[in-house]
Amino acid sequence: MTALAKIDFWVSPEDYLTGEVEALSRHEYLGGEVYAMAGTTRLHNLIALNTASSLTNQLRGKTCQAYMADVKVKVEIARDTYFYYPDVMVGCDPADNNPLFLTRPSVIMEVLSPGTERIDRREKFFIFQRLDSLQLYILIDPINREVTVHAKADEWGATVHSGATTIDLACIGCSLTTAEIFEGADEMASNSAA
Repeated sequence: MTALAKIDFWVSPEDYLTGEVEALSRHEYLGGEVYAMAGTTRLHNLIALNTASSLTNQLRGKTCQAYMADVKVKVEIARDTYFYYPDVMVGCDPADNNPLFLTRPSVIMEVLSPGTERIDRREKFFIFQRLDSLQLYILIDPINREVTVHAKADEWGATVHSGATTIDLACIGCSLTTAEIFEGADEMASNSAA
């Protein structure tokens, strides 16, 4: 997602949430500033859906639940509140039960795009590390077919997965293969080039 426009006045978190329920488009909230979000590409959506679908199937009957695109994550740092829409998120805390957002996700995943890569790699990574519950922050690069896994257990070190490989998500009892994440991506790229 890419920020389209900023609303030029301060908005309270409560007013933001009320407005977001009624809004026709999505907005992210950064410490009182609200940003309208642009749509994604079909490739972006396909990769997020592949990932969320695999996790949903693997988590069936377990405590954790996968969410995609329309569920926010809330982060509070000092006196500032942030709401973001991760592409894919997994929550495992049954007490984290707000109907609009999670505050204690275990895994957050973002599908990179040229307009958001810098924000996903820097700003969001910096902010999401403040979540005590977060174990993995995963960046999926559809252009280079790479998956970068930042793990809290490794002091937020990064492991880059490319080629045919399996990505272990032990903290939620799941794994993903690069084949299932990028399934259909080559065909979509070929069709759009024609």
